[in-house]
Amino acid sequence: MNDTNVTANNITKHAKILSPKRNTTQATTIDELTDEQLAHFGIDKNSEYGQALFNTAQHLYYTQANMQQLWQITSDTLEGLSKENKVAYFNAKKFLSFQIAKILDTLQNPFRATYQSLSKQSGSQVSKSHYPLFDNVTALFSATPVVVRTATYVYACTEWVDDAFQGKESTHQIYSRLLNPTNISLANAIVDLEAGPYSADYLAWNFNSGMAAIDALLSNILSHGDVLIVSRNVYGGVYQLLHDYFARENRMDVQLEWFDGYSAQEFAIFMQQTKAKHSQRLSLANTANTGRALHVYIESPCNPHGYVLDVAGISKIAHASGHVVMLDATLATPILHQPLQRLDKEERPDYVVHSYTKDICGSGATTAGVVIGEAYRMFQSKGDCVNGYDWSKTMFWDVYYIKGAFLDSEKAFDVLTGMKTLEMRIMQKVINTFVFSQFLASHLSFNVNCHAIGGHPNAALREGQMRHGWPCALFTVDMQGKDISHSTISHSTLSRPIVSRPIISRDTFVRFFDALEPAFSHQVSIGQHNTIVLCPALTSHSELDEAAQAKGGIYLTTMRIAMGTDNVRELIAHFINSTKLHIDPVIPGFSEQFMSVPEIDDLYLRTCLRVSHQHFSSGGSISSMLT
Repeated sequence: MNDTNVTANNITKHAKILSPKRNTTQATTIDELTDEQLAHFGIDKNSEYGQALFNTAQHLYYTQANMQQLWQITSDTLEGLSKENKVAYFNAKKFLSFQIAKILDTLQNPFRATYQSLSKQSGSQVSKSHYPLFDNVTALFSATPVVVRTATYVYACTEWVDDAFQGKESTHQIYSRLLNPTNISLANAIVDLEAGPYSADYLAWNFNSGMAAIDALLSNILSHGDVLIVSRNVYGGVYQLLHDYFARENRMDVQLEWFDGYSAQEFAIFMQQTKAKHSQRLSLANTANTGRALHVYIESPCNPHGYVLDVAGISKIAHASGHVVMLDATLATPILHQPLQRLDKEERPDYVVHSYTKDICGSGATTAGVVIGEAYRMFQSKGDCVNGYDWSKTMFWDVYYIKGAFLDSEKAFDVLTGMKTLEMRIMQKVINTFVFSQFLASHLSFNVNCHAIGGHPNAALREGQMRHGWPCALFTVDMQGKDISHSTISHSTLSRPIVSRPIISRDTFVRFFDALEPAFSHQVSIGQHNTIVLCPALTSHSELDEAAQAKGGIYLTTMRIAMGTDNVRELIAHFINSTKLHIDPVIPGFSEQFMSVPEIDDLYLRTCLRVSHQHFSSGGSISSMLT
């Protein structure tokens, strides 16, 4: 076969994806594909209309083949292009998109006229609504993702929709419970933000809440009888899901092992201990093909103290033994921590979960969640098997397709809107966290569990794991006395009780806590514009029994503080006034033991300058942007 025939065959191969008989066609040339298309729809090729349609369809088939060639050239050359050429290529392709859209728009008038001619009926009970394709073309030019409010979609033809149900046709989203254009826009945006230069290797599925995302991930990964290592301080809802469903013998019988440490060294020891403890159970995976395996689920930064784990080190150790690592990175957001951008792939977790509800959306008006994972783990077309991973095991087919916990378009749009201000909001929260935690730590009666404080046992991991060494905007403070100095606390005791004896009565504490409104919001959430304070023992972690709370360093007087973007000096002033109102009458002079007012002002200004300099000096130089 000569080169001309090879080229013609390749063109036809790429072009036939546009054919209404793409899976059954016998055509070997573009002309045959075009003839076949006209015959499929009952069009006489020799008619005036048929000749015009033939020419149009023929050009489209060639255009599809050329587009494939354009994509291949882009893939082969993009990395080596200069910035000037990248700008030129981008804008040339952008205009090409408009040209294609204009062709579609030009088609609408004859399309509409033909549709209208099919029915001459009138009257509200018998008239048909307008055809949706007439009005959707201009949505392509929207400057923000379009909110697509529909339950279902128009499809092209039988073979195309058949491909869609096999996962082989991305333009046919079938049903909004499965896919929705606004939802997909958000999935692409979070992958770009989280995975950065490796975004082509990852996919995301969005869910209607953070807990729905976590449930989907655990349902996809865990099998009956598996062993799961879980970091000690996880969100209370996750504890309840694991303890009350997955671990129940009459449900999934998953064996939970709670990891109290934070470092890679501690994890390595704990993992070996866990394997030894469950050696018989885990050995059945090889001898009886039961599928029982060990997996890892960690939350970093963790709720409620905001401490970080050595995610990279833990992932590398777990992967060396073939274990899947799942990370809830909600409190970090992709601004503070980018675990999927590690150079060493073994240091990346296999999955990253976010509750969009918190900082990423930021408004407090939407509940949503996401799971991000390598593309082959998240979706494959039916019948495929990539990296030894069968399509039936992917999250889409195994869970997302059947459970129905999808994210609707309005919520997806809310999250996309919030993401636009995420970076600046996080920077302000970092400033507030540094300032407010150090203000609290200046009072000897407060135990401040926050790695933003210099010398804190978790500060070194925070410096190594988080972007710029910035802290999580969530931490706790309690008034349980201070029999043990912070300087003597090791990683292994970060989550263990300091002392069970509060320095004030329950009644005094409750009156003081209730007086923190309105500067501090009494709400059961985190990650919003306002600063939120609650008692975990009575709210977010009330699912834990008293012993489990104590192991997690949670007491009745523990206050979980989720810093917002408020004026932190106003927060400090209100906090001091609340202590004057309710604690000074019980412990005279209590409110005077904080750092002085001039020290607070100086701390605030110094912190603003330092954090702002870190942020604005990290974006790269002009010279690096020109080359």
